[in-house]
Amino acid sequence: MEVIETRIPEVKLIKPKVFGDERGFFMETWNARAFAEAGIDATFVQDNHSRSVKNTLRGLHYQIKQPQGKLVRCTRGEVFDVAVDLRKSSPTFGQWVGEILSEENQNQLWVPPGFAHGFLVMTETADFQYKCTDFYAPEHDRCIHWADSKIGIDWPFEPEARSPLVSQKDAAGARLLDAEVYD
Repeated sequence: MEVIETRIPEVKLIKPKVFGDERGFFMETWNARAFAEAGIDATFVQDNHSRSVKNTLRGLHYQIKQPQGKLVRCTRGEVFDVAVDLRKSSPTFGQWVGEILSEENQNQLWVPPGFAHGFLVMTETADFQYKCTDFYAPEHDRCIHWADSKIGIDWPFEPEARSPLVSQKDAAGARLLDAEVYD
C-alpha cells in the first residue's frame, strides 16, 4: 500500500495494492502490522456501512468524549470525503482536507480521533464503509454544520443541485465558534 500525507499530516490517504485479472480483484483493506509501520497504530472495535443516494451529505460528525478514529472507504459509487481538525491546540485547527473515494480508485482515508468527518455522495448511490476505534456513544455525538463559513469546505456540488440532502441533525449542526472541540 501507499500512504500519502494530506495537507493535514495526521490525515492520511491510503492507496491499497490491488491485484486484478479477468476474474476480478483482491486487495487488503486492513493489516495491523502494515498500517502501524505507516504510522496508523489503531485498534478497531466497530465497523459501519451506509448506503446513500446522490447529493446526500452526511456530517460533520464527531464524538466529544470517546473520540473515534475512522478508516473510511467507498465500496460502491463515489463520495467526496472530508476531515476537519477540531483539536484547539493544533496548528491546523479548523482546517479541512477532502479526498474523492470511490469503488474505482479504491482509496481509503484515515481520519484520526480529534477530527470531524463527513462526506457528499456524488453518484446515483454510494456504499460507504468505515472502521472505528471506539464505540458509538450517542450522548457524546456532536455535529458541526457542513456549510460553516469559518471552515469553508469547497463541496463539489453539481450545478443543478440546489442544496444537499441532510438529516435534521446535520441541518442543525453547530458553528465551529460555538461547538465543543478538543483541547
